[in-house]
Amino acid sequence: MLKQILSKLPRKSSKSNSGDLNGSNSISSNAVSGNGIQRSLSGNAVSGRSNSVKRMSSAVFPSSVVAGIEPLLSFKDVPNPERQNLFISKLNLCCVVFDFNDPNKNVTEKDLKRQTLIELVDYISSGSAKFTEPVIAGICKMSAVNLFRVFPPNYRSNSSGGEGEDDEPMFDPAWTHLQIVYDLLVRFITSSSLDAKVAKKYVDHSFILKLLELFDSEDPRERDCLKTILHRVYGKFMVHRPFIRKAVSNVFYRFVSETERHNGIAELLEIFGSIISGFALPLKEEHKMFLWRALIPLHKPKSLGIYLQQLSYCITQFVEKEPKLASSVIRGLLKYWPVTNSQKEVMFLGELEEILEGTNMVEFQKIMVPLFQRIACSLNSSHFQVAERALFLWNNDHIANLIAHNRQVILPLIFPALERNIRDHWNQAVLNLTVNMKKMFTEMDNDLVMSCRDKLEEDEAKLMSAAEKRKVTWERLESAALAQPVTGKTAVLLMPAATIGS
Repeated sequence: MLKQILSKLPRKSSKSNSGDLNGSNSISSNAVSGNGIQRSLSGNAVSGRSNSVKRMSSAVFPSSVVAGIEPLLSFKDVPNPERQNLFISKLNLCCVVFDFNDPNKNVTEKDLKRQTLIELVDYISSGSAKFTEPVIAGICKMSAVNLFRVFPPNYRSNSSGGEGEDDEPMFDPAWTHLQIVYDLLVRFITSSSLDAKVAKKYVDHSFILKLLELFDSEDPRERDCLKTILHRVYGKFMVHRPFIRKAVSNVFYRFVSETERHNGIAELLEIFGSIISGFALPLKEEHKMFLWRALIPLHKPKSLGIYLQQLSYCITQFVEKEPKLASSVIRGLLKYWPVTNSQKEVMFLGELEEILEGTNMVEFQKIMVPLFQRIACSLNSSHFQVAERALFLWNNDHIANLIAHNRQVILPLIFPALERNIRDHWNQAVLNLTVNMKKMFTEMDNDLVMSCRDKLEEDEAKLMSAAEKRKVTWERLESAALAQPVTGKTAVLLMPAATIGS
C-alpha cells in the first residue's frame, strides 16, 4: 500500500536532467520517445500560441533546466536578456531524436523540430548569439545526440572500399534534420565570437573521433558537410591538430591493412590536401612519416580509383614542397605497382606523370633504372590502354627532357620493348606511337639507336643459341632413355605414339 501511494506522488527532476547543460547523455525518457511532445501539442501549439506552448514545455523539460522559458517562443517575443536562455531551451528541445524510416510517424513533431532548428541557425547567423560555456555545452550536446550514431552494416556485396564508381549513392532519410544540424555546427565553429579556449573543453578528442566515424556514412551529402566541419575544427583548434592528423592516419591504416572498406577516404584526403599545402618548410619528420606510412600505402587497395585524384594531389603537394621526396615517392609507387590489374596500371601511369613533372634531374637519376624497367613492361602490355598510356609519357615536355638527357641509360632499357611492339603488337595506335618514338630517338642519337639494335640482335642470337642447345640436350636424353632396357622399378619416359612412329 505504501509503495502504491509513493508511486502516485510527483517525482523530482533527476540529477541527469538538472545537469543537462553539462553534457549528460540523454534527456528524460518522455522527451526521447516523443510522447511528451505528442501529448502536449495541438494544432494551436504548432501555430505558436503562447498558452499552448506553456502547457507543453513542462512535459518535455524539467523546470530546473531553464526556469520560466518556453522553448517554442520566438526570439523576437522575448526580451534580449532572456534570449540566451531561450536559445538553450530550444537546443534541448532539439535533442529529441525521431525515427525517419517511417515517414508517417511523428509528422507534427518532426516539423516542429525542423522549424526550431532553423530558428537556431538564423539566431546564430544574425550574430546575436553569445557563446557562453552553457551555450557551447548545449550546442555540442545537441549535435552529438543528433549526429553521432551507428551506421547499419553495409549491404553492398562488392568487395571494394566504400561506394563503387558505378554505385548509386545512399541517402539518409533523416537528412531534412541532419542538414540543419550540420549547418548550425558549421556556423558555430566558424563564428568569430567563439572562444576556442573555452570550446576545446567540449569539442574534445572524443568529439573529434565521433566526427571521424561519421565519414563512413553512405550519404555523400553528409560526408561533404563533415569535410567542411573537420577542416574548420582543424583551423580553429590548433591544440587538436596533432591529434586530428594521428586519428586520420589511423583511419587510413585500418582501411589499408584490415577492411579495405570506407566511404570517406576521398573526403579525408581532400581535407589533407589543403592541410599539406599549409605545412611549413622544412617539413617535419612527422609529416614525412605520414607520407610514407599513410599516403603511399593507399595505392594498394582495389578501390584506388575512387580517391585517386585526391591522393595524387596530396602526394604532389609533398613533392612540390620538398623535391627530394620525389625519388622515395616513386619507389613507393613501384612497390605497389599493379601486375594483373590493367585499369589500375593506367591510373599509376597517370599519377607517375604528375610526380615526374615536379621531379628534378638529381632525383630522377636516382630512380630512372628501376622506373624504366617497369615502364618497359608497360610498353609491352597486351592491354592497349596500358601500352598507350606509357607511350604518352613522352608527350610531356619535362619528362621528355629528362629522358633525353639520360638517354644513354634509358634507351637500352626500353629499346627491346619498342622493337617487340613494332614486330608483334596487335593494336595499330600502339604500333604507330612506338614507330614515332623510335624515330624520335633516331633523330636524337642515331648511333645510340644502332648500338641498341646491335645489342638486341646479339642478345636474341644468344637466346636462340641457348634454346637450340637445350633442345639438343633433351633429344639426347630422350634417345638415351629409349635405348636403355626397362628392368624392375625403373622410371620410364612415355612418348606420344606419333613421336615414336616418326
